[in-house]
Amino acid sequence: MNLAKLKFNLKKYRDKKKAKILQGFFKTGPGEYAQGDIFIGVTVPNLRILAKQYQGLTLNEVLRLLKSKIHEERLLSLLILILKYRQADLPGKERIYQAYLNHSQYINNWDLVDVTAKHVVGDFLKDKDRAPLYRLAHSKFLWEKRIAILSTFCFIECKDFKDTLKIAEILLSDAHDLIHKAVGWMLREVGRRDMVCAERFLKQYYATMPRTMLRYAIERFPEAKRQAYLQGRA
Repeated sequence: MNLAKLKFNLKKYRDKKKAKILQGFFKTGPGEYAQGDIFIGVTVPNLRILAKQYQGLTLNEVLRLLKSKIHEERLLSLLILILKYRQADLPGKERIYQAYLNHSQYINNWDLVDVTAKHVVGDFLKDKDRAPLYRLAHSKFLWEKRIAILSTFCFIECKDFKDTLKIAEILLSDAHDLIHKAVGWMLREVGRRDMVCAERFLKQYYATMPRTMLRYAIERFPEAKRQAYLQGRA
């Protein structure tokens, strides 16, 4: 089992037509959020198959793969990282958590963040000081801010909403649509578990929060209540 063989087997799954579709879907053109990202057209189910087969790679090998210019290779490295994290003891989990944050510049698209943040960063911090999330939330790097809010999904699943709401408040004025969507999504997840808690936050901020964020947050509200928020009558 080695990295060269993994890359060789990964290429067996590539699909040029799918790659072209993904290049457009993930906004890889000039000036777009994923400018220059390269896709080879491998599906996530096939990446998960390879991740299970190659989870025995060393952490250094996985991190080498994470530095790839090919999107699917970076995603595959992160899927392997999750599997290694789940099997690790506490010191091993900490090494993987630190490696994840130290290589955040390569976790540079929304799917890479969304698939991994709660499983590594969120899980590691669930019983620890969450200060690292606030540093990420104040980052100038789009994807670190998304890591901050998406990591709190792990806490939400434990019905712990405090940090989600505090980080959402920090990101209310962020200019990027991908942050609006991420924050709205997490607010929606809070609402699924505690509508009163979610509405307490929304009633304070809905009039000034970005419209996309609001739409995501209230997506599963009863229609009458949803319309009241959209029309400023909540």
